[in-house]
Parts: sequence; C-alpha cells; structure tokens
Amino acid sequence: MNITPQDLTVLIVEDDPHVLLGCQQALALEDIPSVGVGSAEEALKRIGEHFAGIVISDIRLPGIDGLELLTRLKALDKSLPVVLITGHGDIAMAVDAMRNGAYDFMEKPFSPERLVDVARRALEQRALAREVWALRRQLAERDSLEGRIIGRSQAMQNLRDLIANVADTSANVLIEGETGTGKELVARCLHDFSRRHSHPFVALNCGGLPENLFESEIFGHEANAFTGAGKRRIGKIEHAHQGTLFLDEVESMPINLQIKLLRVLQERTLERLGSNQSVAVDCRVIAATKSDLDELSRASQFRSDLYYRLNVVTLELPPLRERREDILQLFEHFLQQSSLRFDRSVPDLDNQTLSSLMSHDWPGNVRELRNVAERFALGLPAFKKPGAGGSNHGLAFTEAVEAFERNLLADALQRSGGNLTQASQELGMAKTTLFDKVKKYGLSH
Repeated sequence: MNITPQDLTVLIVEDDPHVLLGCQQALALEDIPSVGVGSAEEALKRIGEHFAGIVISDIRLPGIDGLELLTRLKALDKSLPVVLITGHGDIAMAVDAMRNGAYDFMEKPFSPERLVDVARRALEQRALAREVWALRRQLAERDSLEGRIIGRSQAMQNLRDLIANVADTSANVLIEGETGTGKELVARCLHDFSRRHSHPFVALNCGGLPENLFESEIFGHEANAFTGAGKRRIGKIEHAHQGTLFLDEVESMPINLQIKLLRVLQERTLERLGSNQSVAVDCRVIAATKSDLDELSRASQFRSDLYYRLNVVTLELPPLRERREDILQLFEHFLQQSSLRFDRSVPDLDNQTLSSLMSHDWPGNVRELRNVAERFALGLPAFKKPGAGGSNHGLAFTEAVEAFERNLLADALQRSGGNLTQASQELGMAKTTLFDKVKKYGLSH
C-alpha cells in the first residue's frame, strides 16, 4: 500500500475569509487539495479518528482558539501534523505550542511559497505515518480470525465463533467441505490460535501418497526396515509431537492403516516400521474430508470407530454458492493480494465482471475465486470463456442480486460505524427503507 501526499487533504482553519481564500488558492495552484472552515468547532466536526490529512490553523479564532484545537487534535491523533498561523506578538506562544506537539508555525504575513513548502513537508510526514498505520492494521487483521476467515455471512460468523471456542482445546476436529472451501486454512487457524501454535503444524494429504509409502510416511521407519530404507525416518505423527497433525482427504486412508492410526490415537504411542520400541506422542489431530464419513462408515468403507474418534468436533464449510454475500469481499481481498504480488495497480471492477461473479456457480469454490482474481489482476478476462460466469440455474439471479445488495449495505454500515442515518445518506436510500433491509438481511448496526 503506497500512500502519497496527493492522497491527503489540507484542512485550513481561518476566520478571515480573505486569508482563507488566499491560502486555498495558493495550494490549488500547486495541486494540493484543501478544505476551508471558519472555526475550530467546524474543524472538529470534520476530523475523525482516522482523518487523512493535515491541519493549518490560525491561533486567534472565535470560540475555541488554535491552541485548544491543537490540544484536542493531539489527544485524538498524536501523529496528526498541526501547523499554526500566528499574528504579530504570538511567536513566543507558537514556539511553546511546538513544544506541545505543533508541527510548525507561520507568522503573518507569509508568502504563498512558505505556505506551500510547510504544507508539503507536513503532508509527506503524514503520508508516511498513515502508511505505517495502514501496514500495522493489515498485520493485525491478518493475524485475526476475521482477517483470515473472510466473510460476513451468518455461516462464516458461526464458523469463526466455533473456531475461537474450540481452538485452544485438545479435542480432535473433523472439517467437512467441498474441494476448495478452505479446509486447510481452517485447520491452520485452529493450530495458530491454540497453545500448540509454537510447535509444528504437520500436514499430510492422505490421497496423495501410494499405499506402499503411506505407512512409512505417517509412522516412520528404522534404518533397513525395508529395501531402500537407508536411515531412520521420523514419521508425520512423531514430527507433530506437541503440535497439530492435519490429515487432509482422510477418507482416502487405507483401511489397514486406519486401524493403526486408531491405536495411536487411543494409546498415544506408536512404533516405527522395523522397531518394537514404543514412542510416546502427543499431538492434536485435525482431519478434513470432502466425503460423508458417516455414510462411508455405514457402508464399511471407513472405520466407524476411527470416525467417532476423529469426529469430536465437526466444522462444516459451506460452498461458496451458498454464501454469495461473501463473494465480493473475498474477491476484493484476493484482488488486492494478487495486484501486490504482480506489482500491478488494483483494477476497477466493471459491471459485467461483477454480474458474472455474483451469478457463477463456483464449483471450485474459494480456490476458483482466487484464480479468477489473479487473472483479473493481470488484466485478463476474469472468466476464460464468454458467459462462463453466468452458468447458474433458476433462482440464482435473484439470489445474486440479494447477495450483492446485502454486501453493499454491510459495507455502508461498516463505514458509518452502524449509523443508519449516515449510511442511508451515502446509499441515497430512505432511512426507513434501509432499516427494513437491515432487518431482512439480519445485519447488525
């Protein structure tokens, strides 16, 4: 994220309309945006906690003076540059104000060049401070559940609540969901938000290994245990000691190895291939499946005793088509990530792409959405084939429209801090209409 001085605004507080106009004209000639107000009271109404700009204020003002304004602004944001305009005899006062946090001062009468120079320097400092703040916020969001498990839908809110509730326990977890719904991401969150986070997170795709290598991979082996075993190998379970073992596509695990895994989970010990010595292991097991293990166990295709051992807590990840209100938020998140990675500017989202995003079936779920965002960030068509984004059925268009509307309302409410009056003004919607829609979509405000 690159924040430049051109992205910021100068707020000028001056009760003399001629001086105010002159300041704004001088800044405008140098392409520096500014806003003028006649009192400190008006200035305070315009400045929130994250005001993007600097303040240039006369000291002598009706009502609250410039010094009191400085004190209030610094209490709100210590990094906000405040430049004071002084009259004859006020220099000692201004110097004292600088000791209390003023960025600089200008004595009347000052030249346009002096004003522009001070404003530019203050804006550069403000741009740097805002960029540092934005990066810190990104890091904080990235390290939070909301920043990692993205979505405003009720299903995702419930998922985050459940993760937060069970993460710091030793309970085994079974994650169910279609391919591409983010099962490994959820497993990593469960690990990272637990007391085991400083120990290994060991992932094994049970469907990605030949059966003849599976046992050695998960349990380990001693040297010369079989042909080609030249030295001892520590298996995945042992490597996950005190940490977390993630078994993806656990439905693919061979039945004979399911028995051995069950024994390890029950006894908390294992034996490497070629060894008779028991090794104590303490790891939490998180398993993921795209199949119905309960149904497979009833059909004798998965051991029911292992299923119940793994299924202490079940987390169900809904497919993307069932939480359409999250599509835009996810797409924008992936688009920003991709643009940063490819060193490209974030492209604007056109109406055709927006319509395709909201009406597509998303058989590949979040993984497919990420791929589409990467293509779009590179300036390529979001969907490889014309019309590929509109392959939905029946009620999909209505659902897409409602999901898009819900997303717009949620964004407006978030920006307004839940203020319905402010949100309705931003949306150009009657407050009563907004209130009805907030109730319809179950949005909080």
